[in-house]
Amino acid sequence: MKLRNLVGDRFKERPSDCVIDSHAFSVRGGYIKYVANGIFSLYPPMKRITKKIENIIREEMDAIDGQEVLFPVALPGSLWEESGRFESVGEELLRFKDRNDSQMVLGMTHEEAAVHLVREYGQTYTKYPFMIYQIQTKFRDEARPRAGLIRVREFTMKDAYSFHTSQEDLEQYYDVCYQAYNRVFQRAGVPEVIAVKSDSGMMGGSVSHEYMLLADAGEDSIVLCEECGYRANMEAAETQVDNSGCMPIGELEKVYTPNCKSIEEVTSFLGASMENSCKAVMYQKNMTDEYVIVFVRGDYEVNETKLTNYLGEKVHPAEVTLESGIVAGFTGPYDMKADCTVIFDSSLKGIENLVAGANEVDYHYKGLNIARDCGEVEYVDVAKIQTGGICPVCGKKTIQVKRGIEVGNIFQLGTKYSASMGMTYTDAEGNAQTPIMGCYGIGVGRLAASVCEARHDDNGPIWPISIAPWEVHLCCMRADQEECKAAADDLYKKLQSAGIEVIYDDRDVRAGAMFADADLLGVPIRVVVGPKNLKNNQVELSTRDKSIQKLVDLDVAIAEIQAVKEQLFAEINAKVEPYNC
Repeated sequence: MKLRNLVGDRFKERPSDCVIDSHAFSVRGGYIKYVANGIFSLYPPMKRITKKIENIIREEMDAIDGQEVLFPVALPGSLWEESGRFESVGEELLRFKDRNDSQMVLGMTHEEAAVHLVREYGQTYTKYPFMIYQIQTKFRDEARPRAGLIRVREFTMKDAYSFHTSQEDLEQYYDVCYQAYNRVFQRAGVPEVIAVKSDSGMMGGSVSHEYMLLADAGEDSIVLCEECGYRANMEAAETQVDNSGCMPIGELEKVYTPNCKSIEEVTSFLGASMENSCKAVMYQKNMTDEYVIVFVRGDYEVNETKLTNYLGEKVHPAEVTLESGIVAGFTGPYDMKADCTVIFDSSLKGIENLVAGANEVDYHYKGLNIARDCGEVEYVDVAKIQTGGICPVCGKKTIQVKRGIEVGNIFQLGTKYSASMGMTYTDAEGNAQTPIMGCYGIGVGRLAASVCEARHDDNGPIWPISIAPWEVHLCCMRADQEECKAAADDLYKKLQSAGIEVIYDDRDVRAGAMFADADLLGVPIRVVVGPKNLKNNQVELSTRDKSIQKLVDLDVAIAEIQAVKEQLFAEINAKVEPYNC
């Protein structure tokens, strides 16, 4: 491929709407083209990258006995009605009607389609276990698409579905997939991707893991304990609080707190600590608008995913009306008249002396004791864990909260979909049983963008050779000089004959412009043919990350390039873990 013929342009300026580097380089380097909010076309370099990622995924899925299939993008709504998700999934699911007025959906995930495909096939235990997978276009109507390919509405995803006759068999295969995913990310050049315990969300099931690339640009909060290795998504991390150092029990006293509505204002006014305060956070249920009040220790925040999971339905921040009976800014658990769902977070457990709202404008209580003043209550974990918090595994105050980009996920689904959709098989004793499922996803475009986010410098991406759009970037410094052009042309033909993927820049442009474009394309090996070095029958050979920079004789250039290519692949493969089962 000659660069002069490559569809797409490269340019210097960073677009003003690109808030993270991978998005900026994807636009500047001619990788993606904006079509609509959260929808992009891919130029050839990004298409070549995603194709290589897909090939890695296919190889690893095939290695664990996966069988590739293909589901439709547009699916009948009746399939989603069978599973119960047609109504339960929110606005992320794009629903529409065809010309016959039949309900349709654009697939955002394909559990229903997977069950539909194999429920007749899997009618006897002798067919199990098996796994099917696809690499397919999906559509999720994201409310806030951002960061280029990191969060989009239309995307390419590998999703796999396994079927089993026992929980034990699922767990064994889940571990195999766990290892396969590690290998995918290692082969893609990001071995630092980690698996963390996660919330299963709308997918269902009891066990799930997300694969996270730690990055400041990440949307997800990851909880880590460096002491014992505990890893979890913020939504799945249990918050533990030590209240042993709080104030001893005191008398309940109503005090005047003029214009003190926030917990910070109240505690400052009363000279109390945030650890000895009770904060009210108000929500409404999406379906009914019923008020939900969460009482949590003053220095903690509510995790809305935990709250949603506990309630079994989604909520939104409350719009408090006079008719509600809620005294916004002064709400407390004692003598509260409002008709609402009240939740006590476990961060309050064991505190005997609290500052809390008095349910009266400009008044709060001191000395509130929940057990004494409110009676017996149920404590539930709905708070966000914090940096420096207690690890739920080792019990040490070693928790760190970092940002990460989700690049994959795996779930133990149980029988959520097989049962609701009537999939059964006959066991060895002739009894009808429901198969147990697992599912496993990787976002192809998001992984490509995440690699760029992790592997770049100020000038552009540094693509790992395993997924790079080309292996070699050949630059002819003086295309207007016959000798230089002839040497570069000859080297180009030899590289092609050797089966080396090469992009060739033989444009008559300044060296600065040529190298700037080369940096934006991020090809791992660069070969520069210039008049100065040709006088000594040499060319310049370097890597994009500058770890190798040397002059090589022109007559052995192909062998030297091949050796560097093999070295770069070897460095990646050295970090790929073998299967241990």
